[in-house]
Amino acid sequence: MSSAGPSGLQAVPRALRDRESWLEPFDWYRRMREEAPVRYDADRQTWDVFLYEDVKRVLNDDETFSADPREADDFVEPEEPGEGLILDTMLFKDPPRHDELRGVVDEWFQPRRLRDREPHFRDLAGELLDDAVGAEGRMDVVGDLASPFPVTVIAELLGVPPSDRDRFKTWSDALVAAASDDEGAEAYADRQRQTQMEMAQYFLEMIESRREEPRDDLLSVIVTAESEGGGRLSREEALGMCILLLVAGNITTTNLVANAVRCFADADADLLDELRADDRALERAVEEVLRYRSPVQAMSRVAAEPVTMRGETIEAGDRVIAWIGSANRDDCQFASAETFRPDRSPNQHLGFGHGTHYCLGAPLARLEAKVGLSELLDRVERLRLTDEPLQPTRSSFVYGVESLPIRYDERR
Repeated sequence: MSSAGPSGLQAVPRALRDRESWLEPFDWYRRMREEAPVRYDADRQTWDVFLYEDVKRVLNDDETFSADPREADDFVEPEEPGEGLILDTMLFKDPPRHDELRGVVDEWFQPRRLRDREPHFRDLAGELLDDAVGAEGRMDVVGDLASPFPVTVIAELLGVPPSDRDRFKTWSDALVAAASDDEGAEAYADRQRQTQMEMAQYFLEMIESRREEPRDDLLSVIVTAESEGGGRLSREEALGMCILLLVAGNITTTNLVANAVRCFADADADLLDELRADDRALERAVEEVLRYRSPVQAMSRVAAEPVTMRGETIEAGDRVIAWIGSANRDDCQFASAETFRPDRSPNQHLGFGHGTHYCLGAPLARLEAKVGLSELLDRVERLRLTDEPLQPTRSSFVYGVESLPIRYDERR
């Protein structure tokens, strides 16, 4: 996000700035839990919180820890109109406004409603895999399935052309990307600003179209809420909602599916047969992926009042990063936390957050992951990673890989 946005996540901790560390940050998390479970990073001017109990508290206590980056002492108001559209989304709102915004679209993400779409989702994933899986026994999980599948799904739900999915993916990646090593703060801010403005222009045209011709889609729901006499959504909130749904609607699932294949490829050889034969086993395994390799590793908050944690005093206006990826590896909460156990139960991970801001799209991401992985397993066996070095997703809070080449035997 831009410097005017949630920049508490923009700077990556020094310990995680190289490729190997962000591919496997878990040893660093463990050291922090043991040596500095609540610590201030002067380099980033941010507090980091690592223990499960503390991360859960930060995410659950809206009065003490605000989701609104405008509450931070170092917040800089956007200079250009529309630059801070993402700030007008429920992601960065506290109750009660958060709940009002979420209520506009919440019904569309209820499990009972999504179940009716599962056969269509299977068709979409199946078509992608029919094109990707072949006698050569090689594919890129990200490029062939994990990226195009959820982008197509959220585009259809919104009511925008899936044919634009390459643009959607480019925009989504840009909005969650951290600055590159050779990119200055101003260049990074300019790139973020340009992305938001391009998306705003795109959705403004779609919104105008829906005003003239409403349909049975999420865009029409948003337009209706924005144009009602009561003004449930401002123009900026309507635009921000479109952008948030597009970005959040594909980024999480893309990395969940890819992270799942990484986990499955490293697991016991019999695991794929077990998951292929049992939907419940596959659902449990997806939950363990959400714990073991969480697609979102951290969430940002701002202290609304002074608070003491583990003997450290966090002042009002200070930024706080709750490290979900660390909390999900906390041995005090999970037995053998560093081991991937696909049948783990109970599994009270924080992969989708916790409390008021628990991920709106969690039911959709779970269903997409189950469908996509099930369709993949129906077509391949002896799945294994290639020897090609993995490149982590260039983000300070989204966790995944840019591509995931695999080899396999085709099932007949």
